Amino acid sequence: MQDDQLSLAYLLQYGARLHANAEVATWTGSGTRKSTFAQVGKRSAQLAHALRSLGVTGDQRVGTFMWNNTEHLECYMAIPAMGAVLHTLNIRLFPEQLVYVANHAEDHVVIVDGSLIPLFAKQLPEMKTVKHVVVANGDPASLEAPSGVTVHSYEELLSGRPETFDWPEIDERSAAAMCYTSGTTGDPKGVVYSHRSIWLHSMQICMSNTMRLSDEDRALVIVPMFHAMSWGMPYAGFMVGASMVLPDRFLQPGPIAEILAAEKPTFAGAVPTIWQGLLQHLDANPQDISHLREVVVGGSAAPPAMMHAFEERYNVPVLHAWGMTETSPMGSVARPPAGVTGQQAWEYRYTQGRFPANVKARLVDDDGNEVPWDGKSVGELEVKGPWIAGSYYGDADPEKFHDGWLRTGDVGKITPDGYLTLTDRAKDVIKSGGEWISSVDLENAVMAHPAVAEAAVIGIPDEKWDERPLVAVVVREGRQVTAEELREFLADKVAKWQLPENWTFVEEVPKTSVGKFDKKRLRSAHADGKLDVIHF
Repeated sequence: MQDDQLSLAYLLQYGARLHANAEVATWTGSGTRKSTFAQVGKRSAQLAHALRSLGVTGDQRVGTFMWNNTEHLECYMAIPAMGAVLHTLNIRLFPEQLVYVANHAEDHVVIVDGSLIPLFAKQLPEMKTVKHVVVANGDPASLEAPSGVTVHSYEELLSGRPETFDWPEIDERSAAAMCYTSGTTGDPKGVVYSHRSIWLHSMQICMSNTMRLSDEDRALVIVPMFHAMSWGMPYAGFMVGASMVLPDRFLQPGPIAEILAAEKPTFAGAVPTIWQGLLQHLDANPQDISHLREVVVGGSAAPPAMMHAFEERYNVPVLHAWGMTETSPMGSVARPPAGVTGQQAWEYRYTQGRFPANVKARLVDDDGNEVPWDGKSVGELEVKGPWIAGSYYGDADPEKFHDGWLRTGDVGKITPDGYLTLTDRAKDVIKSGGEWISSVDLENAVMAHPAVAEAAVIGIPDEKWDERPLVAVVVREGRQVTAEELREFLADKVAKWQLPENWTFVEEVPKTSVGKFDKKRLRSAHADGKLDVIHF
């Protein structure tokens, strides 16, 4: 067999040629501006020439500080294809973390969306290796750069450049892109994806037992391109010719509903908080979204009540998935086995899903012993495979990697046929009286109440039981509910000893930079006496 390289340079050429007419539509707030894969290919070539002129001649890191839009897609394609490394900077990181990751990755160039200049400009003086900033969709004159940094216009930099590029032969195991974890504890960690890992991951995204992307799809890519490579959807789209709808900065429920009405996507992906917000909007402002054949939810557990609401009220199936930055991110997808229907199918869909062939998994107990896949035994999930991180960039962190396996920090159980159910994060599990309480299970049970918009559960100290759950509740607009009513609602849904006696009502559950519940901040607020706790 020929030993051909799985290179993103070829993926770019392939998509631009064989899927030339597939569309990329970027939402502007009132409509879309459209491009084709062929045009993305030409502009990617121009961008590669432009970056060469800025000294990107090898595997220098080129950062992006951008929304999901056409220009960001051009960066996704051009930067790895020319042999450089795409570094997607998370625009929601704390300022000191943003500076840290730019310096740690040694970014040479950063491409910034004009709307994000005020946010970026404050940190630029601390970014020690950045020599060039390129402003897309904005005025470069509005960015006052420190000495030694040159600011360019994206469009002017590309203008007049050749629309073809002599893409280099690239070793498939060389770095293509990097993304840093959101860093809820300690400094963010850098995960470097290879051309090979991205190629294999993209193939999996398109397979029938996962997201089923094809050239018949029009994918609304809501999950940020600055986080976990947008779940691999941009590269998978280019591989199979799936058109893409990119929301830019318009991520609120109202604009997303407008995008759905205007562009009629067939597929979409985002974290649960996005879908929860959209569901509330649709309930207040009904519209037909049945053009969506499926939406995928990941990043944190999808509440079953939300999954049922989308399917039963709007005829849109919700596909549950699990993954993390370190897994590229696909780790599992909850598509039921063939022939399973009714409530049994729902039970499979509530899980985090079944592992694809390229993700090996095991569960390990506190003593390091592997536990069986019997659907009951609980342990920490460890994974390995060709798109799973084997180490962090410039940070050995031996605690995270165990005997060649990635320790996920997720606690759960696996059925004999390979379906994963996560019961908690290792750091979030509540240990009460020597028994474990799953914060995720409690959250899902509380969020099934029609008056509850969000619910987050943390463990708080208890003299008798060591820890007991505290439930932070966000009430739906226009609804009312008491803690006593919620306790009564839970009475037949959880074991009596797990029934929370501590409740607090909040305006909003704090979120991490990627939209997950930030329980660290909730714990701090409780420790500082900032939560008004009702105790039974």
